[in-house]
Amino acid sequence: METPEEKNVTEIPREFAGQRADVFLSGFLTELSRSSIKRHIEQGNILIDRKTFKPSKIISGGESLSVNIPPPEPCGVEGEEIDVEVVYEDRDMIVVNKPAGMVVHPGAGVTGGTLVNALVHMCEDLSGIGGEIRPGIVHRLDKETSGVMVVAKNDRAHRSLSEQFKTREMKKEYAAVVSGEMKKNSGVFSSPIGRSHSNRVKMTSFSKTGRDAETRWEVVERLRGATLVSVWPKTGRTHQIRVHFSENGFPVLADKVYGGKKSRPRNSGTVGALIKRHALHAKSLEFTHPVTGKLLEFSTKIPEDMISVIDFLRRQDG
Repeated sequence: METPEEKNVTEIPREFAGQRADVFLSGFLTELSRSSIKRHIEQGNILIDRKTFKPSKIISGGESLSVNIPPPEPCGVEGEEIDVEVVYEDRDMIVVNKPAGMVVHPGAGVTGGTLVNALVHMCEDLSGIGGEIRPGIVHRLDKETSGVMVVAKNDRAHRSLSEQFKTREMKKEYAAVVSGEMKKNSGVFSSPIGRSHSNRVKMTSFSKTGRDAETRWEVVERLRGATLVSVWPKTGRTHQIRVHFSENGFPVLADKVYGGKKSRPRNSGTVGALIKRHALHAKSLEFTHPVTGKLLEFSTKIPEDMISVIDFLRRQDG
């Protein structure tokens, strides 16, 4: 298979006459996103009749097309040897099991120890995403949430996976231990979520700028003072699962932000010694491979800290 760097044609087929140049190129250079194509046009890496042109240029057909995409530049994030479980990897993407306590990418006040630092060290074939050698983060997990994540290795994969998240084709399942014994066997929480105006760290359903959010859930097991649930968020709002369960009276166990006084069940001292973060785990992802089109599903086991809490609460019942 050719890479974008190797593609160089001498003539644009006349069947594309009347199309915008950027529209034609997005179909021709399928490995690149529309934004990448626009950037390469502006940088003079793509020429028509050996001249620069505007993305809106109308093609007549028969013009010569030159494509010379330079190698991507390093992103400036240092690779770090950090132990992260790889669930699956190929030339287009990598699926990992993010541990609790790990931030996904560097940001304000966080310069190292992130998943991105680990991926830069682990993956030698990270292609150019946005013109840089960097992992293509298409979704995120909270720092204290563990579980499965997919990361794109090139523009084509990044575009496909991002679109699947946007159109809600990507199916996500979480496991959570929530405080309180839920009476119903299943249900759906549906309320908009936005940034809290009184506390910028928190999200809430009472924000004037909230966006629609839907969370489907099902009881797996009722425990002493808590419930183990499977959760399928239809949308992907920030802190969605934690907000929905908290505002419906069943905060995720040990959630320091949304838990309040109900963040731990009885014997909270023992529970607090068993788990140091909120009991939420991204259990599985189902999506279409960004290149082959094959339907894939990747699952991870509930981590030991959550299992230890579940076992402890089971013993309280028996």
